[in-house]
This record gives sequence, structure tokens and C-alpha cells, in this order.
Amino acid sequence: MRIASPGRSRGPRILAVIATGCVLWAGCGNDDSLTSAPESSKTSPNSNVLDMANPRVQEIANVQLQHTPELMAMPSVVGTAVGQTKSGQLAVLVLTEEPTDRLPFTLDGIPVEQEVTGKIHAMAVADHQVKQTPPIQLGTSGGWRFDLANGFCCGGTLGSLVHVGATQYVLSNYHVLEADIVSGGNGRVAAEGDGVVQPGLIDVQCNANTAQNVATLHLVHSLPGSNVDCALGQVISGQVRTDGSILEVGTISATTVGASIGQAVKKSGRTTGLSRSSVTGLNATVSVQYENECAGGVAFTKTFTGQIVIRNRGSRFLNSGDSGSLMVQDVTTNPRAIGLLFAGSSSVAIANPIGQVLSFLGASMVGQ
Repeated sequence: MRIASPGRSRGPRILAVIATGCVLWAGCGNDDSLTSAPESSKTSPNSNVLDMANPRVQEIANVQLQHTPELMAMPSVVGTAVGQTKSGQLAVLVLTEEPTDRLPFTLDGIPVEQEVTGKIHAMAVADHQVKQTPPIQLGTSGGWRFDLANGFCCGGTLGSLVHVGATQYVLSNYHVLEADIVSGGNGRVAAEGDGVVQPGLIDVQCNANTAQNVATLHLVHSLPGSNVDCALGQVISGQVRTDGSILEVGTISATTVGASIGQAVKKSGRTTGLSRSSVTGLNATVSVQYENECAGGVAFTKTFTGQIVIRNRGSRFLNSGDSGSLMVQDVTTNPRAIGLLFAGSSSVAIANPIGQVLSFLGASMVGQ
């Protein structure tokens, strides 16, 4: 989520089937979500890794997809995914706002596991919030230079570095960089070439003059039409490290990897800094509610498919202001990117598979 406040920070209000405080992610997609990871990152179909290339995971995903419409129509249900029971058996994971006894015990012979997540919102530490000396590292506070409205200012995380052709761009979320699409509280909308600043307005008392431009907005309009929540800022020469180094993570790999159940992950973000967790669900369908400006905008709801679910107990992995963070393998040297974080709740986080993001943008990771 991003966050916002009258001089503090306020996250884009995104409430949905899977809501994360200020962010909600969900993607209306098609069955392509089952095979969205780059070919180079897929594991062997004979592997015991519980990723989307595993035949048993695919079998569960097919049952999940078949029953998702009826499940999502039930009171309290905010999402579905392929996950595991407490005993480690593969299952259809059903995400709910509050406990319910209306769920079936099995679907087509597959166990059903309930996880109470609350609402899921879009998520917009000390070193991650301060103004850096250029060239900056990523995994830091940042946002659209004019991201304020109705007495609030907003911000999120400048997550990582990608390139399209020979041009380098900062990667973050749509709702962090270009969500202002109505001329309301601030009298303007996000426009091509606008400044992308570090830190975000939420960390400079809403005064853009005390932040620094590190990139210029390159509108890609990922929402509401696509299955990803992403945005780009073209790097201003000398303002961002060209190796794409991320605070407390360092450089990453130029290659990516698909998510798998139980996979250890980490991320570096504006609010919770470097945090670690594990993947609990694949192929998730979630609904997320967005606002059209920092505060007070008219909301729209977006349903995403094929998403990644990550454990987020007590919002320790992802919290408001961490939206836009890159999720990578929890390894020491040059970890591979797995997903782009954009929403969650106090118990789960949601990420777009990085393969879907890069495919939409026609981009590649900057890395070693």
C-alpha cells in the first residue's frame, strides 16, 4: 500500500476481496495466469517444488479456478488461492474477512483451508524514509511529486530498476506513481514527464521542494485494464544507481524465478524496511478497491487473478507505504525477483508475479 495523511502519509484506499489497509490487489485475468512465469524460471514438471509448473499444483489450481466464482460470491470471502492445510496437504485456500462456517470442507475431493485475512488494501524505516545522496538505492520512500489532495499527501516505495531497451526505469505500483486520474483535490492529474521524487511527500511534510526528483513519470496505465499494478519512472541521469542496488538487499539477479509454496522471500520497503516471510498461496484471485487520487477520490474495484499470497502476520512483512517493493528470494547474493508487492492485510500480503509485470511492460530486470 501507499500511505497518506495531513503531513504524514495516507495509502490509496483499496478495499476488496483481498484488502490491504490502503491497497487491494486482484487481477481479472485468464488461464494464462497458470503459466505466467518466464520459461527460464519454470521448474521441471517432475520437481517436488510446489510451483505453478508442478502437475499437482496445476490440478489444485484447476479446481480452485472452477469454484472461485461461487466462493467469491459468498459473504466474507475476499479471495482464493492454491495453498496448504495446517498439516501440509495441498488445498484450495479461501481468504475471508472474518471466520465463517459456510465454506465446504472439500471441493471435488480437494481439501478447503480457510485463512482469515480481514480486508486487503493497497499498501502504498528510518534509513528507508530519509533523503539519500544521489545516486540513490531503491527499496526507498518515494512517489509522484504532486501526490496530495484534500489536505493529505501520499507515497509508497520505489522498488527496483528495470530496463526497456537501453533505457532504465524505476519500477513501482500504479497506485504509488500514477493513480491520480481526476482533477479533484489538487487540481491536476498524473501526466507524462511529472517528477518522481525521493523521499515521498509523506516523509517531507508534504513539501515537494524538500524532496529530490530522481525520475520522470512514464505513463503505462496498467490499471484498471491489466492484471498488474505497476508503473514506471524514467531515471534522471546520475540520480539512481545504475546497478539497481536495493537498500539492505544489494544488487539482484538479472533473471527471475516463479513463486512456490513455502518459498522463503524478502523485500525492502519504505515502512518495514528489510523484512522476510514465505509464500503461502499461488494462483490467487482477489478483489481490490482503489481511489482515483490521494484522498477523497471516487473508488473503483479491480479483481486480479494468478497472484501470489505471502504470510504477513501483524503486518510485519508488508505495511502501508511498502507498496511498490520488489519481492525476491531470501538469499544473500544477487537474489532473483519473484513478485511486485502491492496490497495486503494484517495477515497476508499480495504480489503480482514478476513475469506478468515484466511482460506487460516489455521490460527486464537490471541485475547481475
